[in-house]
Amino acid sequence: MTDKIFDAFLRRQYEQGTALARDSDLLELIALDGPPPQHYVAHFRCKGLVRTDAGDIVGAERFELGIWFPDDYLCEADPLRVLTWFGPRRVFHPNISDRTPVICVGRLAPGTSLVDILYQCFEIITYNKVTMCEDDALNKEACVWARRNQHRFPIDPRPLKRRAFDVSVENIEVGK
Repeated sequence: MTDKIFDAFLRRQYEQGTALARDSDLLELIALDGPPPQHYVAHFRCKGLVRTDAGDIVGAERFELGIWFPDDYLCEADPLRVLTWFGPRRVFHPNISDRTPVICVGRLAPGTSLVDILYQCFEIITYNKVTMCEDDALNKEACVWARRNQHRFPIDPRPLKRRAFDVSVENIEVGK
């Protein structure tokens, strides 16, 4: 038997997620199954940080993560089940593990929308959202570095969604 409420939720997430991706220069969202999809890959083309093999902290501009809405997502939302960090593996952020495929967005309420998850992940990647407490960080070294380098944040100040603006065009007759 199909859960009609969960099905409607998934359809709404697909519509809203693809609308955000359509209105963004920084996000590509790929549905991996469905309809309606439960699995997505999000490609962010924004500025964040990685650590080189030599240990230097440098900028990067491509980040990928997986999002999965399990069947019980409207009742229970475990961020460690819902989100999987794909890459780059040497990402440098307190909220993203450099050893395991984990990104921490904090508490994830059941039914949190795909768009909200995408915004939270974007804010983490770009250092708009940073954990400054080593006891709560997935990457303690990145946490120490972040506390010392707050003047550099956000790494990428661009908005995830293009801002709409009104343009009015007036016809002007020339030569009269």
